[in-house]
Amino acid sequence: MANESGTEDTNNNKDNADSLLADIQKKITDAFDIFDHESNKTVDVREVGTIIRSLNCCPSEAELHDMLAEIEEEEPTGYIRFEKFLPMMTKVLMERRYKPSPEDQILKAFQVLDTDMKGYLTVEELTKYMTEEGEPFAQDEMEEMISAAVDPEKKTVLYKDYASVMAVEET
Repeated sequence: MANESGTEDTNNNKDNADSLLADIQKKITDAFDIFDHESNKTVDVREVGTIIRSLNCCPSEAELHDMLAEIEEEEPTGYIRFEKFLPMMTKVLMERRYKPSPEDQILKAFQVLDTDMKGYLTVEELTKYMTEEGEPFAQDEMEEMISAAVDPEKKTVLYKDYASVMAVEET
């Protein structure tokens, strides 16, 4: 119960905010530490995108490039220091930026590509769209997507099923 001045409610809100901040910073620290192979509070700049995506953030390549520019050293070393990554990533997560697309939005995107409304895309169609349109996938990204998306029996992408796999549950 709040007292007449309402200080207890204010304290609870502050405690909740502090707890949320601590939880977010722990998630960031845990994700960073997995890639800190030298245990020296640095990670290879090429792994930062993987770390960010493991935290359920889905920035575009351009947005990722901007994030890296913000936290790289004046003279790029090829490594990102934790002390620069933590405040940037804390702000991103607190502001809930770069949220993943919900399942219905992913499904609609596949339906736009499926002009014949077959309910699936062929490997050739998916490869063409993902490498020639928009922000193109690299060859290794395409291979990874195909290995996860293609139905092994039908050799097609049953996108209704795949959209639910792609959707990230809110935590």
